[in-house]
Amino acid sequence: DYKNGIMLAPMVRSGALPTRLFSLKYGASLVWGPEIVDKAILHAERVVDPVTGVVNYNGKSRAIWSTHPIEKPYLVYQIGSADPELAVKAAKTVMNDVSGIDLNCGCPKPFSTSGGMGAALLTNPDLLCSILTALRKAMPPEISVSAKIRLLPTQEDTLKLVERVINTGVSALTVHCRKRNMRKTEKATIERLREIVEFVEKMGKDVAVIENGDCLGYEDAKRVREVTGAHSVMIATAAEGNPSCFSPTPLVDVHRILIPTYLRVSRYLDNHWANSKFCGIQFR
Repeated sequence: DYKNGIMLAPMVRSGALPTRLFSLKYGASLVWGPEIVDKAILHAERVVDPVTGVVNYNGKSRAIWSTHPIEKPYLVYQIGSADPELAVKAAKTVMNDVSGIDLNCGCPKPFSTSGGMGAALLTNPDLLCSILTALRKAMPPEISVSAKIRLLPTQEDTLKLVERVINTGVSALTVHCRKRNMRKTEKATIERLREIVEFVEKMGKDVAVIENGDCLGYEDAKRVREVTGAHSVMIATAAEGNPSCFSPTPLVDVHRILIPTYLRVSRYLDNHWANSKFCGIQFR
């Protein structure tokens, strides 16, 4: 259910398995995994740890992506792709370990856009929609398909793209309320979202619109929904700093309470130490 919730955004490095589990523990409705490029997961070997139950998709030297059955009902796997056929193959590779597939159409970083993926898809709507259509056709009904986009320079162009995306059969659309060239240090233009939400609702296809950008936590999500009319809110930076932000009573002393527990869980799950260290350093 993509409505009436607060979700963990897809984040490279920060969206690791331990962070997703702690986000769920503290009240996240759904969690997105970090973007994984389609070709990367196709060459991975699926290995289940007999002690912990962790499912690792291993590359040559380490796990490309890890999950645990406990998060499956709430887990959305994000694909980086510029090819419908490869996107479908990647989705089929992981479909038994997830509940949803999301297409990244908003990442502005060169590692994504240089391959025609991420935010590059915003200027190639035919390809973007062909990938979503192929995913929806290939996935069984119980696996949802969604997309995450950014705002286009004009509201008119954004609405045109949104209409096409909704018509592919997606269950949800996340809108990062920044344009492609904007960074997280720049204020998100969340006020633009209300018109988009109303536009989607008038289409009558019961698609959830999720706001992303500048939400600070549980209480702040109420403000964001009031301003935008969004059905749900997605949190990135605030969750990176404190995964308990999804709770009405988030942890304050994260260094004393959260970090020791986080590191113990990370060690138990055999999360890569460099990643565990990176995530811990972000907490505040």
